[in-house]
Amino acid sequence: MSTPRFPKPLRGTVLGISVGLVLGVSISFAVTVYAAKDQDKIPLEQIQTFSQVFAVVKSNYVDPASDKKLMDGAINGMVSALDPHSAYLSPKEFKEMQVLTNGKFGGLGIEVTGDHGVLKVVAPIDGTPAAKVGIKSGDLIVKIDGNALQGIGLQKTVDMMRGKPGTQVTLTILRPPQPLPLHFTLTRAIIKVQSVRATMLAPGYGYIRISQFQENTGSATRKAVEHLEQEANGHLNGLILDLRNNPGGVLGAGVETADTFLNKGLIVYTKGRTPDSDMRFSAHGPDYLHGAPMIVLINGGSASAAEIVTGALKDDHRALVMGQRSFGKGSVQTVMPLSNGGALKLTTALYYTPAGCSIQSQGIVPNIAVQPANARQRALNADLLNESELHGVLKAPDECSKATPQYTIALPVSATATTQSTQEDEAMAASAVLKPDLAKDYPLHEALAILEGKAVPVQEAKGQTVDTVIPLPKVVGQ
Repeated sequence: MSTPRFPKPLRGTVLGISVGLVLGVSISFAVTVYAAKDQDKIPLEQIQTFSQVFAVVKSNYVDPASDKKLMDGAINGMVSALDPHSAYLSPKEFKEMQVLTNGKFGGLGIEVTGDHGVLKVVAPIDGTPAAKVGIKSGDLIVKIDGNALQGIGLQKTVDMMRGKPGTQVTLTILRPPQPLPLHFTLTRAIIKVQSVRATMLAPGYGYIRISQFQENTGSATRKAVEHLEQEANGHLNGLILDLRNNPGGVLGAGVETADTFLNKGLIVYTKGRTPDSDMRFSAHGPDYLHGAPMIVLINGGSASAAEIVTGALKDDHRALVMGQRSFGKGSVQTVMPLSNGGALKLTTALYYTPAGCSIQSQGIVPNIAVQPANARQRALNADLLNESELHGVLKAPDECSKATPQYTIALPVSATATTQSTQEDEAMAASAVLKPDLAKDYPLHEALAILEGKAVPVQEAKGQTVDTVIPLPKVVGQ
C-alpha cells in the first residue's frame, strides 16, 4: 500500500492510490524540495560518463532527441532502477495524482504493479468494471487497445487505462496455464466503491467484507459491527473479517479498522533512514466486539493496508488469520515536490507488524493455511504474483521470513482445479454484493465452523486428514 504522508491540504487522502485502477501505494506528500546533503560526495566519474553518453546520443542517435526527452528518460531510469514503487512524476503526472487522491476517478478498478514490461494485477476491486468482467489477481496485462506495453513504463501504462467515464478500453491478458491470450473490453467508470458490507452468516455470527480502505472505512466498520450486534440481540458470538483481494488504500483507515477490534497495543510501525520516516500507530480502544472471537480471511490479493490490519490483529492475538500468504506490499512512498512542478515518489520506509516482522516482500503468513487438495491448482496458486517476485523489489532482512502456518486445511478433493477456481471466483463475486455463498466459498464455510467450535479437516505432516477443533485466541485484558 503506499502510505502517503500528506501536507495539510492533502492529508487523509488515498494511500492505495486508485489511478483509475488503484496503485496500492502508501504515499506521503512532503512539501520540502529536497537537496543532496553537504556531506554526500558527488560521484564525479559517473557524472562524467553520463555527460559523455548524453553527448553521444544527442549527436549520433538516428532521430533527433530533445534535451527534455533525454533528461526525463535519464531521471526515470535512475529512479525506476531503485524498486518497483519509486518513480519520477512529470508536472502533468503529479497534477493528475493530486486530483486522483480525492477517491473519485475514471478508470477500471484494479490495483496493478509493473514488472518486466507487463502489468501484473494485484487485485480487482469489488463492484468495479474490472471485477465485473472477470479480471483476476495474478493476470498479466500485455496490451492495452492493441498496444504492447514493453518499455513504456508503469505510469504511462496507467495513463493508457484512464479515460473519460463511459469510454471503452480493451485489455489483452495472459492467464497461465491458459495457452492463448484473453481479451477483455471494459467500460471506464467513476470508481466510487462501497468499501464495507456486513451481514449475518448464522445466528450470532457476523461477516464484514472490506473491499479497500477509503477515508471513511474505519468509521463504516464500527457502524457495521454495531449493526450486526443489534441483529444478534446485543451480542455477537464471533465475526469473520474478509480482506481477500483487498489491495489496500488509506493508511489511516487501516489503522482505524484495526483499532475497532483492539483495546490497546501497537498496530504498525515504520522504519527508514531518516528520523521523520519512523512512525508508530497504536490502538486506543474500545474493542467494539467486546472480545468476541474473530477470523480474518486473506489471500495473495490482500495487500498494503489490508496486511497492516491483518498483521496487527494476528500479532496482538486478537484474531486467527486464515487463507493464503498475503501479497507483501510493505513499503512507504513519500511524494516530494520538485522545483519544476513535478515530484519524486520515493520509497522512504518499511512497515513492520507489532511482532517486529517486516511486511515487505514477506506478506502475512496465516495461522490456518487453506490450500487446494488438487496438485495442479496448488501449483497454479504457487505461481500467483506476490511482491517478492517483482523485478528490483526491496528485500527486508527479517527473522520472521521462515514463519509457517500452524494448521493446513485442504479444499475438497472432489473438485477439479478448474472447478475450484471457478467456485472461488463466484464466491468472491457474491461477497461483492454481499450474498456470501457458504456452499461455494469453502474458506468462509470452514472459518464459520471454527468460530462455532466445530471440528474441521486438518492435514497432518504425513498427508492424512484429521478432524480437529482449532482453538480460538483468548482475549486477556488486551
